[in-house]
Amino acid sequence: MDRREFVGIDTSSARESLRKRYFPDVVMRTHEGRTVRFYKDLLRGRIVTINFMYLACSDGTCPITTHNLVQVQKRLKNRVGRDIFMYSITLNPEYDTPQLLKAYARSWDVGPGWLFLRAEPQDTELLRRKLGFYERDPVVDARKSSHAAMVRYGNEPRMLWGSTNGMIDPQITAKTILGVDNPTS
Repeated sequence: MDRREFVGIDTSSARESLRKRYFPDVVMRTHEGRTVRFYKDLLRGRIVTINFMYLACSDGTCPITTHNLVQVQKRLKNRVGRDIFMYSITLNPEYDTPQLLKAYARSWDVGPGWLFLRAEPQDTELLRRKLGFYERDPVVDARKSSHAAMVRYGNEPRMLWGSTNGMIDPQITAKTILGVDNPTS
């Protein structure tokens, strides 16, 4: 029996409240050319990691984060694509086409279960803000080179969310992500 059932908590309204506040169901395109909805197709019912990135990153944080996430994917092995899903969203959708995202994914030899995504610019901005990938100081936030190497991770059905720095040891990141899988054991 699920712990929430034991204590008699109805989590459906809390889950829907979180979805409305933080997870807009915007339309996105994958590096594979498919059209998906952010919440309905990518998040609902899943354990996920999410990061934002530039293909043409000016300060080097994105390649380091991508490298570390490749190592995380290797540590999580066949769970990625089965019950853990990885998403990298471009911060430059005007330039980063699905074809360029596909070439980037191929250059890093990413495995199944990791999608590189783009949305319309206004939807990218909405997602970035809703997911907390912004600087509170609007002057700093407006600079394209000022972006965090943050990785958001979560277990959507259990409503467990956190974030970590994408530049830390991939073994620690993988362990942290697994921590939302079964936090009661």
